[in-house]
Amino acid sequence: MRIAALVPGLMDRSRFDAIEGVTFVRSPEELASVDGTEIAVVDLAVPGALEAVSTLPSTVRKVGFASHIDDEGLRAAKAAGIEAMPRSRFFSRIAVILPTDQH
Repeated sequence: MRIAALVPGLMDRSRFDAIEGVTFVRSPEELASVDGTEIAVVDLAVPGALEAVSTLPSTVRKVGFASHIDDEGLRAAKAAGIEAMPRSRFFSRIAVILPTDQH
């Protein structure tokens, strides 16, 4: 599984350790440049992240997370067809949300 992740925070990135196939990108513009992306994960607090992930092909599964108090941002992401959830829920369930079995 090929995962492109726009997740700038080092603490957040470290939580992806058990997930194989993750390519971290540094900007929203780089998100579309990862060849063969099947899942895109974005920190919705990054300026331009919502717009960037929204432009990816419909074949890409789109997952976003934000602060639990960012109701407006989470609503906007859901309205754009993104699986959006509070940061705490995403990271407490990362192994369920993102596949760890690469067979």
